[in-house]
Amino acid sequence: MSEEAKKRKREVVGEVVSTKMDKTIVVKVKRRFPHPQFRKTVTSFKKYYAHDENNDAGIGDSVRLAESRPLSRLKRWTLVKVESRNPDAVSA
Repeated sequence: MSEEAKKRKREVVGEVVSTKMDKTIVVKVKRRFPHPQFRKTVTSFKKYYAHDENNDAGIGDSVRLAESRPLSRLKRWTLVKVESRNPDAVSA
């Protein structure tokens, strides 16, 4: 494996499901893959806790996360950017 590949951080795209904590968002990431035996497409979800320094993201927004060092007991991801805003969100 090249040195550059080792330094590259993994990135995922998901939907924000919670913004109740300060500087933290909860993101649901969807993964689709064929079942090993039956070859039917299976959808699985996983929730990630991510650091949002400026509290930019809102519920329903599509966001991009990057892997980071452990920031707390559950936070291992950092918000890179908000891909798209939720049009139904209530502005404060």
